[in-house]
Amino acid sequence: GLPNLGYRAYAELIPELKKFGKPVVASVAGLCEDDFITIAEAINASAPDLIEVNLSCPNIPGKPQIGYDLEASERLMKRVRKVITVPMGVKLPPYFDPAHHEQTAKVIERVGVDFLSLINSVGNGLVVDPERETVVIKPKGGFGGLGGPLIKPVALANVRAFWKQFKGRLPIIGTGGVVSGSDIFEHLLCGATAVQVGTVLVEEGLGVFDRLQTELAALLDKKGYSSPAACIGKLKEL
Repeated sequence: GLPNLGYRAYAELIPELKKFGKPVVASVAGLCEDDFITIAEAINASAPDLIEVNLSCPNIPGKPQIGYDLEASERLMKRVRKVITVPMGVKLPPYFDPAHHEQTAKVIERVGVDFLSLINSVGNGLVVDPERETVVIKPKGGFGGLGGPLIKPVALANVRAFWKQFKGRLPIIGTGGVVSGSDIFEHLLCGATAVQVGTVLVEEGLGVFDRLQTELAALLDKKGYSSPAACIGKLKEL
């Protein structure tokens, strides 16, 4: 699940966060389509800089999560697009077939999305404790989303695939496996405009951002790039 304080608490927090002079990005998710609309309206009223709509969420029993149901995805995005007045992006699950990249891109084009976040966790991983002969986490019989360094190749593949689909026209936030400046560089080469950091933030705390920035700056200087923007999408193919 997505344990949190509830959307009303974050709607009240957004104006306070904006006082720090940094971009505020709100991510919204619901358990049904109507939830998305209710939450998006409340968050939009607080005027964050961006709103990310998380499509890697349950849909209805017997159906895949919304991001894997293109008909449901398009219907939801069109509804939520009507109530969001700030730039709106979507966070997508990982796709593993070029046909899915192409079909999803067509839906995104029709809806008019402003940016993409790629990717959400790889669903339904399972970790086993061989000593105790048990699963490691309790919910859902031990099944859970896989994140961190293990998913970086999948994240990079999706960033690259969608960058190609949109020919670099749609900003992409790369998400998955970023633990070093080199990881950020790889995401940029594949077409990401920015990155999200999750696992390593939990492990190291806020100081990780200074480390990542320092490592990236040193690598860009070594490679002869004047800025992060200069290497976006520059991945060479053999």
